[in-house]
Amino acid sequence: MAKVKGAIVVNTEVCKGCEVCIPVCNENAIGMSQNVNRKGYHYAYMSNPEACNGCTNCAIVCPDRAITVYRVKVPTDSHQIQSHG
Repeated sequence: MAKVKGAIVVNTEVCKGCEVCIPVCNENAIGMSQNVNRKGYHYAYMSNPEACNGCTNCAIVCPDRAITVYRVKVPTDSHQIQSHG
């Protein structure tokens, strides 16, 4: 069975720092940046990228549609074993 690896891209100029995405991330992959955008808001970012599984919870709850989620299947070690013969 393949493992799903996820990643989010936050449109930092659209994000208003409401932090609604943080509690719905069961993997604790999202944090708030110390930097601010042009409007003066701290914005969400992937604070723990290795933890993201691409569940899309953050994008679903984002009121400003500032988050895009990407998912890719990563083969597990058992799929990489090949038979010789």
